[in-house]
Amino acid sequence: MAYTPVTLCFLLRDRQDRTEVLLGLKRTGFGTGKIVGIGGHVEPGESDAEAVVREVWEEACVVVDQDDLAHAGAVEFIFPARPEWNMSCRLFTARRWQGDPAESPEITPEWFDAAALPLQRMWQDAEHWLPPALAGEIVDAVVVLNDDNETVASVRYPATPA
Repeated sequence: MAYTPVTLCFLLRDRQDRTEVLLGLKRTGFGTGKIVGIGGHVEPGESDAEAVVREVWEEACVVVDQDDLAHAGAVEFIFPARPEWNMSCRLFTARRWQGDPAESPEITPEWFDAAALPLQRMWQDAEHWLPPALAGEIVDAVVVLNDDNETVASVRYPATPA
């Protein structure tokens, strides 16, 4: 089964007694109208880190250095009704970057309280893996979607070899 390699980066900042995460309203393409993480496809010849640095710049006008990326895990998304949508997604967080997030043709960025995510406006699967990733856990999940390509059929957390 072929999986399209994609990346997501969640910029985190501390404000008063809470942590905020940068997400964005998807304006075009896959997931239009949903609140999503910042990221996208890995281009041929790019590493996951290179791709996410490029995507954060393109989508949110923010410069992230590869050295400031923290690995937050991986999620495989399986769409049985649309296997061409299957994705293998590498997750990153970052607490350092340069610039202020700004709207792009693809994303309208917005800060959200990491403890009160807008899950009702996101892909349904986000509730299963995003909170632990933002809490510093390394996520390893396989999400299988139903035939409607929206709702979650199952979430598996494969055991990692010792």
